[in-house]
Amino acid sequence: MSSKAIYEATGKDLINRHIASGTALVPCRFATFEQSTVWEDELGKNPWLSKEQLVVKPDQLIKRRGKLGLVGVNKTAAEVRRWLGEHMAKEQTIGACVGRLRHFIVEPFVKHEPSDEMYLCIQSGRRSDTILFHHQGGVDVGDVDALAIRLEVPVDTFPTGEEVERVLLKNVKSPSTKRTLTTFIVSLYRVYIDLYFTYMEINPLVVTNERIYLLDLAAKLDQTADFICAKNWGEVTFPPPFGRDAYPEEAHIADLDAKSGASLKLTVLNKSGRVWTMVAGGGASVVYTDTVCALGGAHDLANYGEYSGAPTETQTADYAKTIFSLMCREKHPDGKVLIVGGGIANFTNVADTFRGIITAIETYKDALKQYNVTIFVRRGGPNYQEGLRQMREVGQRLRIPLYVFGPETNMTSIVGLALGHSPIPKEHQLDYAPKQLPRPQPAPAPKLDLPDVTHSLLDLICSQAPTKLDLGQGVSTSMPLFSDRTKAIIWGMQNRAIQGMLDFDYICRRSEPSVVAIVYPFTADHKQKYYFGNKEVFIPVFSDMDVAMRKHQEATVLVNFASLRSAYDSTMQAMQHPQINTVVIIAEGIPENMTRKIIKLADVRGVNIIGPATVGGIKPGCFKIGNTAGMIDNIIDSKLYRPGSVAYVSRSGGMSNELNNILSKDADGVCEGVAIGGDRYPGTTFIDHLLRFEADPQVKMLVLLGEVGGVEEYHVCKAIRDGIIKKPLVAWCIGTCSDMFTSEVQFGHAGSLAGSAVEKAAVKNEALKVYGATVPDSFDGLGAAVGEVYRRLVDEGKIIVKEEVEPPKVPMDYDWARKLGIIRKPAAFISTICDERGQELSYCGVPISQVLERQLGVGGTISLLWFQRELPEWASRFFELVLIVTADHGPAVSGAHNTMVTARAGKDLISSVVSGLLTIGDRFGGALDRAAADFCAAYDKGQHPQEFVNEKRAKGELIMGIGHRVKSINNPDSRVRELKAYVTARWPAWPVTRYALDVEAITTRKKPNLILNVDGIVAAAMVDLFRHCQLFTQDEGNNYIQMGSINALFVLGRTIGLVGHYLDQKRMKQPLYRHPWDDITYMSPLN
Repeated sequence: MSSKAIYEATGKDLINRHIASGTALVPCRFATFEQSTVWEDELGKNPWLSKEQLVVKPDQLIKRRGKLGLVGVNKTAAEVRRWLGEHMAKEQTIGACVGRLRHFIVEPFVKHEPSDEMYLCIQSGRRSDTILFHHQGGVDVGDVDALAIRLEVPVDTFPTGEEVERVLLKNVKSPSTKRTLTTFIVSLYRVYIDLYFTYMEINPLVVTNERIYLLDLAAKLDQTADFICAKNWGEVTFPPPFGRDAYPEEAHIADLDAKSGASLKLTVLNKSGRVWTMVAGGGASVVYTDTVCALGGAHDLANYGEYSGAPTETQTADYAKTIFSLMCREKHPDGKVLIVGGGIANFTNVADTFRGIITAIETYKDALKQYNVTIFVRRGGPNYQEGLRQMREVGQRLRIPLYVFGPETNMTSIVGLALGHSPIPKEHQLDYAPKQLPRPQPAPAPKLDLPDVTHSLLDLICSQAPTKLDLGQGVSTSMPLFSDRTKAIIWGMQNRAIQGMLDFDYICRRSEPSVVAIVYPFTADHKQKYYFGNKEVFIPVFSDMDVAMRKHQEATVLVNFASLRSAYDSTMQAMQHPQINTVVIIAEGIPENMTRKIIKLADVRGVNIIGPATVGGIKPGCFKIGNTAGMIDNIIDSKLYRPGSVAYVSRSGGMSNELNNILSKDADGVCEGVAIGGDRYPGTTFIDHLLRFEADPQVKMLVLLGEVGGVEEYHVCKAIRDGIIKKPLVAWCIGTCSDMFTSEVQFGHAGSLAGSAVEKAAVKNEALKVYGATVPDSFDGLGAAVGEVYRRLVDEGKIIVKEEVEPPKVPMDYDWARKLGIIRKPAAFISTICDERGQELSYCGVPISQVLERQLGVGGTISLLWFQRELPEWASRFFELVLIVTADHGPAVSGAHNTMVTARAGKDLISSVVSGLLTIGDRFGGALDRAAADFCAAYDKGQHPQEFVNEKRAKGELIMGIGHRVKSINNPDSRVRELKAYVTARWPAWPVTRYALDVEAITTRKKPNLILNVDGIVAAAMVDLFRHCQLFTQDEGNNYIQMGSINALFVLGRTIGLVGHYLDQKRMKQPLYRHPWDDITYMSPLN
């Protein structure tokens, strides 16, 4: 969704801030008002509101506000305030659209004559920007397309002042006005380009007293340029079209989309609607919406949206939960239906995304039953069998009516079931659900005023958007784009896509792999291992594209998997190499200005661009681009390992896989297929590829899957009319539903938006039919139409049906086989404390987000990772206290000393810290486990503390946990005091701690420094924690002591101090340490 409208206030603010100084433009002053705006606050910020005459109007993307009586002109502040009160939140009907006025702009009134009003518009096109100017403007300007003078500015060029004055301003009489306008238009165009505007209309533009005023402004920005323009744009809001309120759920999904590499879209059309959709794929989402509307469900359709591009399980769950939260708010007497549809995926793991949907279903299971929701599922693609099985199982387990279908079923047949046009098939019926759902209530069809595409109108449309052929550039049709000898370089470390290409090569019986090199700038040159059949092959990886090209002159194709931020640079670099004749740009979201520059250079250098925003294309038996056509099982099912007779071109990558499926069933399969991409300006167009297919003797018939938006399909009509395309063509344009909506809807692809009547899908379909293409009544009828034409060609002998040949078997990758559950292997390790495999890291089953949200802290994390359970807050807090008091005990102790010496020897942090940790033992800091075992054993056998002391003395053993070098009963250790106070106050019971204190009372009678030390208090307290928190058995507690878990607290705590000593020595740049001779007693071994 690249080109998006902005508020008038936003557009004027951008011009104010960025237009060059020296123009005659009077900076726009304005104040915006919403229902929550306090008049007095605005008055304080904008004192001119109370001092000047004003203009007030809604700022909600409403066209022709003046003619609708929605502009208050030459009013006082009091009158504007009253006007706002009368119109704020008022319901307004504009055409068939009903909405509420909520957002207004107030500006100073500019006194002028009607003759001072002019019209100015800048709009972007495929190969140029068009500046339109008319010396008369205002509400009665008339048909500006016919009246305005045009200046075409080719992409990546800039108009001169002389051009602007000579071409655009020839009807402006005043020389001074001409000069003023020339400077302004040139400066405004610079703003237009620099800020990635895609449309800007100023009507009227007022020039009076050699000053310029922008009275009315409508503008659109290229939303995908946010990563370039965020700083210059500032905070930009893209409002919904008038008649449709913005929902927080839409904003949530937009935010999710922005943070994801996938594509996630949601538009709420009717929150009370009965029919909800959750469709995978931009093209498929339009097809499903078309079908709902065609079957009478337009007024019941609640939403439009898509999820595609392999979203994660968590993202899919979030998306599904958002839809369920909207569904389960208002009841409908006929219940509600959710259509979880999609084509045959190219690379999305269907089971992974379905697990996300299942998570959402389980979360909302009660609400789904309460609101009588029935769910229909249809999907195909990688691992679809497992995904469908899991969906079927969750429906049966939760007893939710959930009907599941695979790619053997027509893609949109579930819509007819959901809308009650046909009963549930017998084999899918459920004993707890009805056999047929109710039909939607009949609603009047909208009155459509669709133009007839006459010969003259067709010529006019095509002349305004010329093709390469029209511009005399020519289209190379002598050589096929791909052959069984095509070699490609891949930009990006896309292991799965590359292996898929090699598997396709193998199944097509190519003699060698099609991928000869990989470019990946983020690594050193090396070789990457892949499989060609059973054989291992090594493909070189280069960090420098120029080196890869130079070493592999045989490569003619670059498949570019670079991100939207780097796809432009890498594509432009690739086109500097004359060996490259085709570049495939996979990334979605490349700014349109960048795409247009790519197209310009490609035209000059004769390079074919497929994309952006594409999955690629396929030539069966020869070459496959990236993830096109999905997994090997789908390639075999769709017979893509050998050429058929039908060539197709589509915008949608997802729908191209559906076409592969249709053509394998209703014809003899695909000869070549290309998905040109869903952006407004695809690198190559429908006609470019259809002309290639027309020249290819292997291609016997053509298929075109067009789309709402743009005019590329009319070039196909013209080519048929003019006899350039002679082969039979079956065509359908998706997006016929666009006429059913009262407000503007931007569909999944950036180019799927009708800007004028001729860009509507219904008009295109009628034109294609009139000019000779076979056009079905709906997408559902596409397969039948293909079959009809195919059989006719077979009967005429133009297609010879060939005997099927069994393709070679491709071994399955181990990882994929494991995912499918068809192999098993004993694990080398078992881990029970942490799992990073899902969409979110979990500690002992607790997602990391919950660890953070619930503020479990370091102590809570220790309890999960060390003890496999969530301990009480007082226990977790104790762990943290222990870490604090054991973090350091000065530089003189052995651990700190070793760390400091190692650091001063120039060693790294890890080596230095480890040298200190290795000193921990019974004599230094490692007595906790021994102390715990000793106190515990003595207490358990009922030994009196005095007996325990006597026994240790008799054996000549030290009492671990007792004694301190410096501290004594008279100079107590504050660390022990604090820990003892915490334990005695918070522990439910502390008998072992009391026992240790009793031992201390005896030992200090002998020597005052034989006190219970930090090791002792921590050891005794931990034994009491294990025994009395009611979460461990005694055996478990004893086992943790034996494993060294109590000592681990000292190790973890002291690591903090050792890191500190390392940093301290490095910070002071201390030299190498050498121990002084006078601190060493030298003795001869003979003494």
